[in-house]
Amino acid sequence: MGPGFAFTVALRFLREGRMQTLLIIVGVAVGVAVVSYISALIEGLQANTLRRTLGTQAHLVVQPPEQRAQPSLDAAGGAAVLREVQARAQRPRTIDNWRAVQQALADAPGVVAVTALASGSMLAVRGEASRSVTLAGIDLDGYDRIVSLRGSLTRGVARVAPGEALVGEQLASDLGVGLGDRFVVRSGDEAVETFRIAGLLDLGNREINRRSVFVGRGAAQSLLGIPGGVTQVWAKVSDPFAAEGIAERASRQLELQVESWMATNAQLLSALNAQNVSTSLVRLFTALVVVLGIASVLVVSVVHKRKEIGILRAMGATRAQMTRVFLAQGALVGLSGSILGMLLAVLLLWGFSTFVRGSDGLPLFVVTLGWDLALKVPLVATLAGMIAAVAPARSAARLDPAQAIRL
Repeated sequence: MGPGFAFTVALRFLREGRMQTLLIIVGVAVGVAVVSYISALIEGLQANTLRRTLGTQAHLVVQPPEQRAQPSLDAAGGAAVLREVQARAQRPRTIDNWRAVQQALADAPGVVAVTALASGSMLAVRGEASRSVTLAGIDLDGYDRIVSLRGSLTRGVARVAPGEALVGEQLASDLGVGLGDRFVVRSGDEAVETFRIAGLLDLGNREINRRSVFVGRGAAQSLLGIPGGVTQVWAKVSDPFAAEGIAERASRQLELQVESWMATNAQLLSALNAQNVSTSLVRLFTALVVVLGIASVLVVSVVHKRKEIGILRAMGATRAQMTRVFLAQGALVGLSGSILGMLLAVLLLWGFSTFVRGSDGLPLFVVTLGWDLALKVPLVATLAGMIAAVAPARSAARLDPAQAIRL
């Protein structure tokens, strides 16, 4: 009996029980399709959520040290001191020696882009219309490597030359201005500067579009009253989920407050972790159903094929060969069902992308079946089929040929 004996006999046994084989293959296919579809859907949702979240913020933000008011006199010797400590007047806080901080952060492992900006709250005015805005003074090329302003541009040109600004579409609508129009930016200490709108932006969030104004860093420093200073240093890292560890190391090295996007969006991370746990539970229980289904079919097959097994044993088939026969059956069922299931999953994902649309008529988010998932799920399903076949295979190998033939 050659090396193809187990495979040949396994195919024959499966063909003889056509209905049982078809039902279990369909069952495996449904399980694989459910796991693949849900996994791809969750991955697409999480990627879209992270893209929208990180599309307007940095992975790491270096903040200037906090200013705290300290008592001018300490009580000594049990004496009572009457005093009132008041917080200092609010003003833009800057980072000392920010160029060295920027360079040190750029040299940190895992950091791929760094930029410094001067930002603060301002009042945008056009005629009688006024809106509270966040003015960001940026180096456009450096900022664009972290937050893609050029990719968010809807009209005009991405330029922050002296006297020019980029504003959110909603803010432009609120002020009643358009491309090429001018508006006034006024700070709290009555510093005033007029800007011409060079471009309109859609940053993916209505509220951000309503309060975003981007100008050159020098113009913002002048309005904020911090000549040559910056209020934040932003950084982008190669692995967003390693941002917290990089932030902790950078904070110790720079002796400044370094906050990661993971700390800022702790609730979002909790929701993503809950999604991952739910997906893992769905995968686990679906795999258990597949294993139990294959095992039950093969157990019934052993009972029905007792006489055939006995004849094969009497003809010289070893216990190891009979074990391989049923392991091959489990692998064939798992592989066939997984291939059919992947085709069904692709069909489901196509239906989701085609028919599920947002209010703007576009797909809600991109959902694709990655090659890693397309290879991993069939492999796991095939292994599950073989594992499910272990007990029936051992039962078939233990059959006594003489007793099996008499039965």
